[in-house]
Amino acid sequence: MRELKITPIKNGTVIDHIGNGMALEVLRILDVRSLDKDSTVSVAIHVRSGKLGWKDIVKVENMELSPRNVNAIALIAPTATISIIRDFKVREKRTVDLPPQIVGILRCPNPNCISNQPEPLESEFDVLERRPVVLSCAFCERRVDDFLEHLA
Repeated sequence: MRELKITPIKNGTVIDHIGNGMALEVLRILDVRSLDKDSTVSVAIHVRSGKLGWKDIVKVENMELSPRNVNAIALIAPTATISIIRDFKVREKRTVDLPPQIVGILRCPNPNCISNQPEPLESEFDVLERRPVVLSCAFCERRVDDFLEHLA
């Protein structure tokens, strides 16, 4: 079998153990279009994994994730791990973990919810279940379990 190697990054973030086919959604969350043009972004889709069967991997040079990005990734890729790379070495590695409340990451699917009105407030969702993830809007109590179409 032939292997394709992805070049290491000096500084940045590696997001591994993303569910198969979700890497492009992770890129959307990270808004990689806003990165410096000299930053390398590597994406591996449908890679064999002992843990998951198949997985995706995203490597982004010169970016460390905000807590908001980590929470959004946890919604769509709850098995993901995040490694912080500095000077070509893994300096920190952790799994994503959903906090009890998700703020400002999703839009409520209820068009009449106050969070969708021209009010100066962010959306808030309570985590009702973790596997599979089910959320409830803190304002109108609408349940959400399909996050991709509601990512803010």
